Amino acid sequence: MRPPDGKHILGTDSMGRDIFSRIVYGTRLTLGFSAGVIILSIIMGTIVGGISGYSGGTVDTALMRITDVFLAFPQLILAMVIAAVLGTNLFNAMIALALSWWAQYARLFRAQVLALKEEQYIEAAKTAGSTDLSIFVKEILPNAFPPLIVKATLDVGHAILLLSALSFIGLGAQPPIPEWGAIITTARKYIIDAWWFPTFPGIAIFLASMSFNLVGDVLRDLLDPRLPK
Repeated sequence: MRPPDGKHILGTDSMGRDIFSRIVYGTRLTLGFSAGVIILSIIMGTIVGGISGYSGGTVDTALMRITDVFLAFPQLILAMVIAAVLGTNLFNAMIALALSWWAQYARLFRAQVLALKEEQYIEAAKTAGSTDLSIFVKEILPNAFPPLIVKATLDVGHAILLLSALSFIGLGAQPPIPEWGAIITTARKYIIDAWWFPTFPGIAIFLASMSFNLVGDVLRDLLDPRLPK
């Protein structure tokens, strides 16, 4: 429990491990699994939203009612339930968050597909004999994807917070894995006597979340045609 000094710039923990080294090592876990949450959510949301928006009719209604069921639950509560069922580790926490998150992307992508499939170039592609799959992959997907990229960038920061929250309550990474939320879980009982132990992992979570939010804001401004460039 050495405080920050010239040898250990962020101090050491209750087992004498360098906190800076553990935060740096845990960066790839926290950021990697948070990105994994968003990637899985986009994949599932794109599939469901694309089929729903392009097919229409009964298929659209059925898929959107399933989506509404997932949207009806508070995201963190649903992720906690799924993580508890799957088992307490970081990979299962990532799966749990993705299963509680995909519905947002499905709704957004469906709205994009509904708007794009009425465009004249889609009608021209149908007249030229292109298959539905070809039209979806070559014409709709590239044009519907930019809003998802902006949302994904903004959501990475939120995913970092939720993944750390699951680890904090014991449903994510388990000690001695140096995931930021897991480090804070171990450190919280030392907050009075060793303030540096929980503080610096918390600062890392804050900075990472804020950075992705700022990048998302910039991307949104760049990709929004209604804003002056």
